[in-house]
Amino acid sequence: MYRKGEVSYQPVPLPDRVQLPDAEALSEAERFLARMRKRHSVRQYSTRPVPEAVIAACIAAAGTAPSGANHQPWHFAAISDPAMKARIREAAEAEEAEFYAGGAGDEWLAALEPIGTGVSKPHLTDAPWLIVVFAQRWGTTEDGARYKNYYVPESTGIATGMLITAIHHTGLVCLEHTPNPMKFLPEMCGRPASEKAVMILPVGYPAEDATVPAVAKRKKPLDQIMSVFR
Repeated sequence: MYRKGEVSYQPVPLPDRVQLPDAEALSEAERFLARMRKRHSVRQYSTRPVPEAVIAACIAAAGTAPSGANHQPWHFAAISDPAMKARIREAAEAEEAEFYAGGAGDEWLAALEPIGTGVSKPHLTDAPWLIVVFAQRWGTTEDGARYKNYYVPESTGIATGMLITAIHHTGLVCLEHTPNPMKFLPEMCGRPASEKAVMILPVGYPAEDATVPAVAKRKKPLDQIMSVFR
């Protein structure tokens, strides 16, 4: 992305202004809230295909996220190949088997019980797309010099949140799947040693009989997630 010595501060006029009058801003915020309340993490997927262009547009939206020093320390691997999805599922389920066999600990397993999760991960092969999110721990200039990235978890987390929002905005669903340590994914996806896989997002349309855990509908009220100091 960068060449040594070529980057310097050059201010330009704000290129886009999207500000609204207060009343219209509130209306837009409430409309957005209503739409986001319809977002659900889904484990049962339809076989209905999703055009690659839709996935690409969602990832492009994620790529507009802010990041530490604008280094954009992320990469998104979009996978529709059935054989590759099958290999990912097999490897992920092997890790999950260890997790549920005691690696997680009793407290964590008890916390997951109302969610209804288990070793079997059919969503990894049923969903038409998997998007693997990679965090780039360091970058490399075009001439091969290595440089440090900053606020990598925070930056990648923001971009992933924007990706999930874009997916929902298109009428698709996804699931935030985080097998650990996922060491098999960088090699499988042809990514360099500088990148760590942090999440797999199965993406597609929900199955006709899709369900969500009842507990997932419980959200903290505003007064528990917001403090105001006037």
